[in-house]
Amino acid sequence: MRLKKIAFILFVTFSSIGFCQEMLLSPLSKVSLLTVGTGDELYSKFGHSGFRIQDPTLGFDRIYDYGGFDFDPPGFYVKFARGKLNYRMSVYNTGGFIEAYKQENRWVKEQTLNLSQAERNEVFAFLQNNIKKENRYYLYDFLFDNCATKIPEVLKNGLGDKLKFDYPHLEETFTFRQLIHQSLDENAWATFGIDLALGSIIDRKATPWEHQFLPLYVYQQMPNTTINGEAFVVKEEVLVEEKPVDKKAFFLLTPLFWLIVLMVSVVLITYFDHKNKKRTRWLDFGLFFITGAAGLLIFFLWFMTDHVFTKANFNLLWAFPLNLVLAFILAKNKAPKNWVEKYLWVLLIGIVITTILWLFKIQVFSPLIIFVLLALALRYLFLVQMFKKSESTTIQ
Repeated sequence: MRLKKIAFILFVTFSSIGFCQEMLLSPLSKVSLLTVGTGDELYSKFGHSGFRIQDPTLGFDRIYDYGGFDFDPPGFYVKFARGKLNYRMSVYNTGGFIEAYKQENRWVKEQTLNLSQAERNEVFAFLQNNIKKENRYYLYDFLFDNCATKIPEVLKNGLGDKLKFDYPHLEETFTFRQLIHQSLDENAWATFGIDLALGSIIDRKATPWEHQFLPLYVYQQMPNTTINGEAFVVKEEVLVEEKPVDKKAFFLLTPLFWLIVLMVSVVLITYFDHKNKKRTRWLDFGLFFITGAAGLLIFFLWFMTDHVFTKANFNLLWAFPLNLVLAFILAKNKAPKNWVEKYLWVLLIGIVITTILWLFKIQVFSPLIIFVLLALALRYLFLVQMFKKSESTTIQ
């Protein structure tokens, strides 16, 4: 409901854009960049960016925003999951745009750009051309083609070699994963899920230019950009201030708490299983079913989508899709010892390789999976030992 409310306020898209395709901005016009702070929902965690075009002579004050998409195209969720979703450019009334983010308690900052009237019209013409029906859609990519990356792209295309991007503000460059984590709470389910779904591709260092896939880095880049040798930003202003809010998470709902509970439960149950020479069937079913389902999702994102950042995801080494099959086998009283034992050794080797890849930073995994890997390794070793000793096990 909250998203619909925001959409209702923001999506006041002008239906008669065509009348102003050839409009020229007056000497009193301004072109500025608006940057929006992070929000509470996952879709808003990384902030937002857009262009603002003002011209009091023409009575014109609009936001050009590349972050829109349609909820109702055929196969929306399938396209979104497979990385085939088109985003679009939209035009909003500035008052409604700012009011929406004020209601969300997200700061909005404006940077007025140092452009001549001719240069303002170059940028304006580029935006007006992009808003045409045949040009407004583009294939969204979280890292390389989003509402933030469009800002420097539009400026570069509209102004060309007049612009020079310098990077003295970047004393240190980061990997894509590190940049993503800067906007997230480490002990949150969303962060844990992102680290599970995204592959080793995002563990390479981003170039200074690529840092601008995040709106905050676009905001920081503008004062370090020059046009014809002069400062590109002539004025900065806070349009909406964020009110202080205590956002402390309830620890009992965090992944850290529940993964510790998982590990302790597996340790205790396995200890008593070993002591009583039996196997707790429901525990084995749960562990293999959950890791198998996670592996199936990782496999899908890696091999069956166009997402670049979900490729080469070595979480697949410990979250293996075939565990789904073994889950139902281990739910029975007897297990086919001749191959299950070998399969368990393969899973243990996968955990070892995962650890090695992590140590050498080939892929950086969520630190929270330490509890998962320890629990799985202990249970696998117990099952190997049990299947060695007997053809069948006593079931609880």
